[in-house]
Amino acid sequence: MDLDDSGDAFMDDAEVMSSTEHAGLPTITLGGSSTGLTGTDGNGDTFSGSSSKPEISPKPDVFDQRLTGLKDAPRPPKFKNLPYGSLQTGLVYDVRMRFHVELFPEEVDVHPEDPRRIYAIFAAFVEAGLAWRDGVSDLDPSYYMGRIDARQVTEEEVRLVHTKAHFDWVRSLSTKPADDLREEEQHPGNKMDSIYLSPATPYSAALSAGGAIEACRAIMLGKVKNAFAVIRPPGHHAEREDAKGFCFYDNVSIATKVCQREFGSSCRKVFILDWDVHHGNGIQQANYDDPNVLYVSLHVHKKGTFYPESSYRDNRPAYGDHLHCGEGAGLGMNVNVPWTAQGMGDADYLYAFQQVIMPIAQEFDPDLVIIAAGFDAAEGDMLGGCKVTPAGYAHMTHMLMSLANGRIAACLEGGYNLDSIARSATAVVKTMMGEQPDRLVNTTPSTTGIDDVKLVLRQQSKFWGSLHPKDPASRVAELHGQRMHDIVRKWQATTLWDEYHMTPLFINRESLSKSFENQVLATANYTEARPMLVILHDPPEMLASVDPRTGKVELHNTWVTDPVKPYTATAVRNGFSVIDVNMPKHVTEGTDTGEHEEVNLGSRVSEATELLQYLWDNYIMLSDATHIFLMGTNIGHWAITLWIKANEDAAIEYVTKTVSFITDVALQACRSHTNDLLSPWYARNSQVYVARSHNWWSLEFSQRPKKKFGKLMENEESGMSEMLQVHKDTVFEMLLAETAAWLANRDDIDDEDMTGQDAADDGAIVAPAAPGLPPVKNFAPSPVKLGGTSTPTGAGVRSPGLLSPTKASASFSARQRTRSPGL
Repeated sequence: MDLDDSGDAFMDDAEVMSSTEHAGLPTITLGGSSTGLTGTDGNGDTFSGSSSKPEISPKPDVFDQRLTGLKDAPRPPKFKNLPYGSLQTGLVYDVRMRFHVELFPEEVDVHPEDPRRIYAIFAAFVEAGLAWRDGVSDLDPSYYMGRIDARQVTEEEVRLVHTKAHFDWVRSLSTKPADDLREEEQHPGNKMDSIYLSPATPYSAALSAGGAIEACRAIMLGKVKNAFAVIRPPGHHAEREDAKGFCFYDNVSIATKVCQREFGSSCRKVFILDWDVHHGNGIQQANYDDPNVLYVSLHVHKKGTFYPESSYRDNRPAYGDHLHCGEGAGLGMNVNVPWTAQGMGDADYLYAFQQVIMPIAQEFDPDLVIIAAGFDAAEGDMLGGCKVTPAGYAHMTHMLMSLANGRIAACLEGGYNLDSIARSATAVVKTMMGEQPDRLVNTTPSTTGIDDVKLVLRQQSKFWGSLHPKDPASRVAELHGQRMHDIVRKWQATTLWDEYHMTPLFINRESLSKSFENQVLATANYTEARPMLVILHDPPEMLASVDPRTGKVELHNTWVTDPVKPYTATAVRNGFSVIDVNMPKHVTEGTDTGEHEEVNLGSRVSEATELLQYLWDNYIMLSDATHIFLMGTNIGHWAITLWIKANEDAAIEYVTKTVSFITDVALQACRSHTNDLLSPWYARNSQVYVARSHNWWSLEFSQRPKKKFGKLMENEESGMSEMLQVHKDTVFEMLLAETAAWLANRDDIDDEDMTGQDAADDGAIVAPAAPGLPPVKNFAPSPVKLGGTSTPTGAGVRSPGLLSPTKASASFSARQRTRSPGL
């Protein structure tokens, strides 16, 4: 549909009124620049920019729908045995809602909340053969959507949600000159938030709220099976005493309260689903403690940086996050699905429906479903930045139609691309009229989408029996549970001590000591003249076979995989020293509440990079290592590349090779603006294994990778454990080739007790029995020669570096290395 070719799309308001098919609508004349619009409404009341207050009130029969005067009014069901199937879908559309306009429009930019929005949707309905228009539609009006007349909301209805002061302020706008409206503030000292005003604003806003009410009433009265209300201005941002975000009255909440009051037990429970790309803060506020209203909102949140966050007059903190679940009797009745990023598409929205929304909605079992149908998450919308297609909206509608015996009303909210909202709304209405949704192109949710939905599921599982798994926080606190990552690392430390005599290195820096307590282990020979392998890796992976009935994870069906251990074993067997750095995803401090802990990527990268710098300054540089190999997985890759860029000369001179394994973090470029040698050096001396499932391989320039990314190798394996296992031999072929000269001249006598014999095909080492020194906290023994007389004891603990003054001096003079002042 091309709006430019439509006669109605660019009409002024007077032309619109003279062309309407409705009888008894207002007559409009354009006033002067200071008075704005003036006219007479359908009740004979006057609204204008004059000082006299208009009397806009509904006719006495406001609660009896005036349906018979319209040619396309809803007809009774055709078949008494199929009353729902033969009823029509209702339509609310009234051109008078276009009277709310900018009095001082910009010459270049059209305001997103464009009066043409509702006409674009109605014209699309007509063009698709869904709605009837006199002189345009070919068939009898009874074959189309049944037209429901809009009417003005009453003060009593508005005050079910808003305060009297708010209602009075909105009504007062019709009496104010245009120049005053330009500077109007609802609350003195607080500028209007994303709102424009005109003398006709109260009239259009009253029709919008009244249209939402009448759409829902027509459904509950059995006039139509479902309905779509093409209304504006929108409403879901309007709060109890605040107009904001293009909204004046909370249309959906008002309609909810009116229907609950009028229809009693037959409309006691109402489910409001808000798929507008912005959080419906007004709907949340209006129903936050109501046990009979379930409000679910899917919206872009971006961790509190997306509108309407940070726009509130009371400076409240993030209001649309997953932790806002209702209060009092309404606890659990507020469900926010906050997307942490824009760009979400059909698969993400449907994943949220399947995992969270539909199980909750079915358990709630509503009497009426109302969709706050904003289409600014649609593909092409300039504000939303998401990618929901018409088919995606149709599939969500189709699932919602299984609730409340099909009683579902869709009320327009946002959506600012005229083509996108027209196509999306048409897809929704086709589904409501009985057409099957189109097939989806993409059904695989994004990683970010899955994480966001699972976060909501964990939170809401506290309140809904249909959601699993349950959050164990309360039980953990009561039973004094301990996190498995702490237990596993203690086991690792004990195992590495028993088999390779690896002990914790002392980390004498306050910002790191707690995070990496027991996380940095080293072989006793790390100061000696031998190749050194430094491994920065993620914690071991746990594999579990979950009980299909209870959802429990039993210990006898749980395994810990440690794919880094074979690297340690092979390195030790070949005489290398090893520094093993486990990078925890969480640090347990104080009393553990048992709450689910999210992984903070930024802090992990920062800590890992700082730790690598500390190890380099205080251990690696002070050793006599003949070769230095740096190996990292995911975050370890970031730490290595960031460290190289911060220490260009040292890296080029002393680092022999780097090895990286990457599955789910971005590739890091290793380049310098001051050193042209860095990127070529990195390309020659790196191996970067990247999982085939990584986004990198979908990028066009991945076919022509640059030197700054290193020597990239695509892997069929998508899991880190599998990648490490498959490429161990390849990695050590490179390491052994680089150290061939040293291996040929190594002192076998010094190393015979360290090498031992292979105990398994994976390269595991059986070390001789050793003194039973437990690896407790930050402990570092003096250098040990297992075949000699010295043994590690607590008395052997010295300052970091573990070098005698003579050896330290020789190391400094021989290699011209400097020690950092931080120790």
